[in-house]
Amino acid sequence: MIPAPPQLTAKAWVLMDAASGNVIASEEPDERLPPASLTKLMTVYVATRQMQAGGLKADDLVTVSENAWHTGGSRMFLVPGSQVSVHDLLKGVVIDSGNDAAVALSEHIAGSEDSFAGLMNNTAQKLGLNNTHFMNPTGLPAEGHYSSADDMARLARAIINDETAYYELYAHKHFTWNGIKQPNRNLLLWRDNTVDGLKTGHTEAAGYCMVTSAIRDGRRLITATFGSTSIANRAADAEKLLTYGYRFYDTQTYQKAGQTLTTPMVWKADSRTLQVGLLDDVSLTLPKNPHRKTETRLHIDTPLVAPIAVGDVVGSYALYEGETKLAERPLIALQATEPGSLLSRAWDSLRLFVGNLFGEWSQAT
Repeated sequence: MIPAPPQLTAKAWVLMDAASGNVIASEEPDERLPPASLTKLMTVYVATRQMQAGGLKADDLVTVSENAWHTGGSRMFLVPGSQVSVHDLLKGVVIDSGNDAAVALSEHIAGSEDSFAGLMNNTAQKLGLNNTHFMNPTGLPAEGHYSSADDMARLARAIINDETAYYELYAHKHFTWNGIKQPNRNLLLWRDNTVDGLKTGHTEAAGYCMVTSAIRDGRRLITATFGSTSIANRAADAEKLLTYGYRFYDTQTYQKAGQTLTTPMVWKADSRTLQVGLLDDVSLTLPKNPHRKTETRLHIDTPLVAPIAVGDVVGSYALYEGETKLAERPLIALQATEPGSLLSRAWDSLRLFVGNLFGEWSQAT
């Protein structure tokens, strides 16, 4: 019997498995709340995606504007008029949570904070972050600037999966700039060597927020907490969630993508059978149970008639534990099937007509 999730001081939170994307437990996951400096996760994500696309280089020099220098809150302590590399600005954003660094980076990429916020929102939309909207790259309070625990956990997962070349930045404990050495505010980096990211945030309106990730025995979990009541409780809330997730849940891949699951018959085709399978792995995060028995059920949308292209949906895959459906995915064609000869198509048309008369076309395996 799996116990209830731990009690936290956070007002909204999510515990997610990074591999499957499954949410293990949550509280008010979709509530729109001020994200404070968790905003900078998107600032860095947009910048590193620009770098991967070739539009920005790590050694590009950025001239620090008066506007960036004047930005309040946490700072990298940039000097107006100085030139700083993109790579150093990324460190200043991630490790120091520097608002000045975030503004300098946004101005260099998009010309202004407003334009950069547009890039952030476009990226959020592409990631399906429906409860997120940004007004600036810093997370400083602004009307219409909000996110949710679920969206931030999903953004963290995108960073982990898409930005492997830059993810190591989030594990750095210190950064020194302009003679000032500042520590990373993620206390778990100091307490738990399995934690390697990601970001903290705090404003009076937001409370104490944190997005954290850890990897233990090859398995990665993500936590997102909004509105914890203190710095200490922020770290404790995340640690409680990680302990709970690793102790009571596990992730398993039940079916690999691209493997042939069945070969149904195809009509009016140059080949009589079609290889079908899944586009993505079926990985599920479930309560630990060494005695779990699962059953695969396949349904084919018959009759299948050529032409069929690779990737066309031809049925469904379902995974059951007893009569409980654990997962359902579309079955797709793993190969293309072209129309057969005129004679074979005419013959199959006749057979299909007869079959339709007698209601023969339903198939499950």
